[in-house]
Amino acid sequence: MDAPDTDKRFAGSIPLLYENYLVPLIFEPYAEDLARRLEGRPLARVLEIAAGTGVVTRRLAAQLPASVEIVATDLNEAMLAQARASGSARPVTWRQADAMSLPFADASFDAVVCQFGLMFFPDKARALAEARRVLAPGGMLAFNVWDRIEENGFAATVTTALEAVFPTDPPRFLARTPHGYHAIPAVMRDIEAAGFAAAAQCDTVAAVSRAPSARVPAIAYCQGTPLRNEIESRGGATLQEASDIAEAAIARIYGNGAVAGKIQAHVFVVAR
Repeated sequence: MDAPDTDKRFAGSIPLLYENYLVPLIFEPYAEDLARRLEGRPLARVLEIAAGTGVVTRRLAAQLPASVEIVATDLNEAMLAQARASGSARPVTWRQADAMSLPFADASFDAVVCQFGLMFFPDKARALAEARRVLAPGGMLAFNVWDRIEENGFAATVTTALEAVFPTDPPRFLARTPHGYHAIPAVMRDIEAAGFAAAAQCDTVAAVSRAPSARVPAIAYCQGTPLRNEIESRGGATLQEASDIAEAAIARIYGNGAVAGKIQAHVFVVAR
């Protein structure tokens, strides 16, 4: 089933809540992983697509040599505005761009990086082909996608909790989009369809998501992602009530006080 347009709408207070709650909760370990995979490579220019609020961009700026030019793009200007506001260790170029039609010349980057963005692209093979087009020969594409929702504890708990809140039309954003592109063979087929001749490497990477209370992941998912758009479009429970119910469900499973839950993703690396 095609994802609704609301799955790609990061607007209003979502970018700030995303940055303050979701980035430290689930994105930082994988940002460090992606940046580390680029270290030691001969790089002059690096492109990031679907940069969001810039968690990977900040890692790249801190860990890569100052001589490496970093260009970070996202479709959503509101997310880029938050990324600019958050800043980075050194200047980077922020640019609004559609990953399926990149405004860059052929073979103009030595590496392309994408953290948890591919799941949002309507035509994934086309986006991968665009990444290949802008890569120089021998350049590297590195990206990750979330594993199935059952391997990601807080996201699964929130999704199940909201089924009870909206029994006739439960919000399925988390399962449908962030965790909806997890089958490794399907991703490999799209990489091949994009024109990559080299074999892709895939690593399944588990980590632990930590928060000082159950409230943090409840707010992160219910209010800092497009799940919020689904909740607010339904009658019945308010956004606050839905967040409270998600918090209670997390606390029942993971306890009161500080909470920790498994997260898991697939990381792909392929050469041009």
